[in-house]
Amino acid sequence: MSAQPALKTLAGLPSASEAAPDVVEIATSLAPSLAGRSAEIDQNDRFVAENYALLKEAGLVEAGVPAELGGGGAEVPELAEMLRILGRACGSTALAFSMHTHQVAIPAWRWRHQKVAAAEPLLKRIAAERIILLSSGGSDWIGGSGKAEKVEGGYRVTARKVFTSGAEAGNVLMTGAIHEAEDGTRSVIHFGAPMKAPEVRIEDTWRTMGMRGTASNDVVIENLLVPDAGVAFSRKAGEWHPVFQIIATIAFPLIYAVYLGVAESARDIAIDIAKRKPQPDLSLAGRMDTELRAAQIAHRWMLEAVARNAPSADTVNEVMIGRTLVARHAIAAVELAMELAGGASFYRANGLERRFRDIQGARFHPLQAGPQAVYAGATALGLSTATVF
Repeated sequence: MSAQPALKTLAGLPSASEAAPDVVEIATSLAPSLAGRSAEIDQNDRFVAENYALLKEAGLVEAGVPAELGGGGAEVPELAEMLRILGRACGSTALAFSMHTHQVAIPAWRWRHQKVAAAEPLLKRIAAERIILLSSGGSDWIGGSGKAEKVEGGYRVTARKVFTSGAEAGNVLMTGAIHEAEDGTRSVIHFGAPMKAPEVRIEDTWRTMGMRGTASNDVVIENLLVPDAGVAFSRKAGEWHPVFQIIATIAFPLIYAVYLGVAESARDIAIDIAKRKPQPDLSLAGRMDTELRAAQIAHRWMLEAVARNAPSADTVNEVMIGRTLVARHAIAAVELAMELAGGASFYRANGLERRFRDIQGARFHPLQAGPQAVYAGATALGLSTATVF
């Protein structure tokens, strides 16, 4: 199958392949191996452990750590291109790895652009030890989840964190919990939970329609002591915080690069099948490519917001508009790929039905369609978005 070329970058953004050829070349070299076992992993609800081992061995775990701290020095556009290529080969590997990747990219951005010295030890550890960071995703969104009880010297935390992609491969879960003060005010403390702690366990809950190989199981935390020194920051529960503006601006262009890659691979499969038909439907092929191009353009828009290097309520709005558009058009492109391929798309062996299932995950990351529309509307009308999530 021929590779669908990436669009030329917009507004002067550097081409990812030009800016960091090592990261892109590594991902490209690994893609055939990842793709070769993706169907079997999906069929058997297995975690992509072998693929993670390849990513670690190839140096992609530390790709986003600044070079000065021992890492690969790749920035968000290059990391997005890496994930797009991985997504074309195996959606589950790419999506799970995007959660680690964005958890590295965020402190790296803060170290580079805000001179946050506190980020340095973690980044150096990632580079030196190749540890895997986990994200508990939507369960740790603006509202927060779990309970943090104040005790002498720290907090006792009890929580259940759902959608923890790649949990079994992770070393540290970057998470949070809600502390309710005596006066009723609620704050969220943020910290890293060591996955090997006896108070932390994984529950095997991941039986899903798509992205089966991510093994995004529940992580249960029971009475874990988080010392005061282990709290990275705290914020008011249920309201946007400047750190979360950074998180949203940087994380979602990386996560949605994966879905873009899934849609591109579906397109290539459908074109390959259609070329073997005596009379392929030219209109379907054209509509499919039009939807895919819209997803690609929307993703470049997300990267432009990152390139401002000034995360804010406004960049969150632009990224989340892009997130909705990438999801909408990527899903539509895969649906049209199914139609273009016809009955052949119904066979697992052709790989389209897996892409169709995997692409549905694009619907469920925050901000989902309803809250995103409210956020965009409030922004357009000059109203507060502080509690819109």
